[in-house]
Amino acid sequence: MTGITPEALIMACSAIGAGLAMIAMAGVGIGIGFNAGKTVEGTARQPEAQGTLLKLMLIGVALTETAGIFALIISIILLFANPFI
Repeated sequence: MTGITPEALIMACSAIGAGLAMIAMAGVGIGIGFNAGKTVEGTARQPEAQGTLLKLMLIGVALTETAGIFALIISIILLFANPFI
């Protein structure tokens, strides 16, 4: 009877984990879109606050994108530099 080797099982689980980590990118896209949309709404209601709203939006986008970059780094580590093998 041929069984699955532990290395193969670890690689399969790492590939699944990398895919799940990339689902975080969907959340990043939704978050950035929501952030930009609310900034446009705020600017439409109060045009004189555009500068302040733009600064706050860019800070929010940077923080949101950081979470996506962390997820990308985790998935790359799991796929190519697997610490579990």
